[in-house]
Amino acid sequence: GVSSNCPRVVTPARDNNVTIYEFGRAGDALAVMHRGELTKTARECQIEGNRVTVKYGFSGRVLLGPKGRGGSIGLPVKIAVTDAKREAVRAENLKVETTVSLEKPIGYFSAVRTVSFELPLGTRPGEYEINVSFDRNIPGAG
Repeated sequence: GVSSNCPRVVTPARDNNVTIYEFGRAGDALAVMHRGELTKTARECQIEGNRVTVKYGFSGRVLLGPKGRGGSIGLPVKIAVTDAKREAVRAENLKVETTVSLEKPIGYFSAVRTVSFELPLGTRPGEYEINVSFDRNIPGAG
């Protein structure tokens, strides 16, 4: 059945946004090409025996900066399911995409995923977290 004792979906404060700058100008507010922000999360889970299945989603937006150009923008996102000791149980990388233009400088994205994992004896689903964050290991990220 559906359980309220479900792993939380979290977006760590430091990783819920990423700013992309012109090459060599990281940190310069006038050199911002675009900024991605994770804004909402949701989840539901089912527990059957010692198996937890979580359907989770997240959404956000991309804002065009002073040096930004219109078009399709893709940003990498890292997802990790961690246990009570903050050790990764599952991990996945994906790319979120949206389109922006000078006339419409904000684009929105969303994703819905499902993850399933076994609970070791003596653990509870609420001890687990699903961490959703931007991957900052991309050119121009600051």
